[in-house]
This record gives sequence, structure tokens and C-alpha cells, in this order.
Amino acid sequence: MTPKDFDTLVHSRRSVRGYLPDPVDDAVITQAVQTALWTPSNCNVQPWSLHLVSGANLRALGAAMIAQASTGQPAPDVPMDTAYQDVFRSRQIGAAKALYTAMEIARDDHQGRTDAFLRNLDAFGAPHAFFVFLPEGFGTREAADLGGFVQTLLLALTAQGLGSCPQGALSLYPDLVRDHLGLPQGPQLICGIAFGHIDPDHPSNTARTDRAALTDILTRHPA
Repeated sequence: MTPKDFDTLVHSRRSVRGYLPDPVDDAVITQAVQTALWTPSNCNVQPWSLHLVSGANLRALGAAMIAQASTGQPAPDVPMDTAYQDVFRSRQIGAAKALYTAMEIARDDHQGRTDAFLRNLDAFGAPHAFFVFLPEGFGTREAADLGGFVQTLLLALTAQGLGSCPQGALSLYPDLVRDHLGLPQGPQLICGIAFGHIDPDHPSNTARTDRAALTDILTRHPA
């Protein structure tokens, strides 16, 4: 792979919110995960675990989370209580505007926006989703390593011609997820990843977001 090939791969990855129902071949999924296993981590502890949920089982889990959303407050393992300010808030607003504009949902269409959010909890109808856990006892340092693993997995899925979307929303009801999958307490549910074959006709997939300028991110210090 050349540097240009890698740049093309990174630039082609985007968050996909509309999928075809066709399942992905298991060998393709296995290859993507196998690639992601080579993500570096502090002391090579590899602080991550995946649970793959597919088909009718995923739809049932999505339906349960949507029902939970109508009756109770989210209780994620890692609180989502950060209030974005300044440029970070501007980026958040810009991303939401791009998505809702693509789906033709007006700012005052509260029901439309609610329905759009609830699609998150069903992994956007994707045929598959990974649920990504941080092992018990690990904290911020290991969570940073896990983030690198997620990015590598997303790129591996992209290289296989698949769409994907990392989702904080799939971690909003971790106890429900654990009960549904028969998992113990302890490991922290950090996020989910919806993935599958891209539906080219779904309006959400026309949404595009920009990135900060290099000068906003990179500070060069003299040698």
C-alpha cells in the first residue's frame, strides 16, 4: 500500500446511517477483526472485547432499547455529561445540521428528530453491530487504546467495502445490553459499531462533515 492508498482509505471512511439488509459474509467480518487486533496498546495489554450481534437478535435488542428510551433515563457505564463549548460546540452543531439537512428534517420537526435519534438504538437497521467493551478495572489510559482499536476496525471494514458507524447511543443502556446478551457486570460498554453493506439510496448517506484546518490542530515547536 502506498501513502496515497492509505490517504484514500482514511478519506473514504465515513459514518453510514443507512444499510441494505443483506448480511455480511462471516469470513469478511473475521478478516476485519483480525486486522484490528494488531492495534497498538500500552504494554500490549489489548484492553478491548467485542460482542457481535446480528439479524433478528440485533433487531430485538434495538426494539428493547427503543422501548427503554420511552420509559427511563439512559444510564451508560461512562457518563455522557460533557457540555461542548466554543469551537467544539460549533462542530457538533455543524455535524447535526448536515445530517438533518440530508434527511430533510426541519429544525422544528421534533417528531422527525426524535424518530431519527431512535434509529440510533436500532443500529440504523444495519444487519450487524459490534458492542465494544473495556475490561473491568481499566480507565482513561486504556480507553484511549480502545479508541485506536475502534478506528483500526472501522478502517478494516472500509477496506472490505463496508459501511460502518461508531455509536455512543448503543452504550446508553448497558444493563439492558448485558441482560439481552447474557453478559456479566464488570466490563464497561463503551460504544457500538453498526456495519454492513451501504444503502446508496438512503438520504442520510449524502450527509458530509468537514474537518478542522491543520493549523487549528497542529502546533509546531522549534527544533
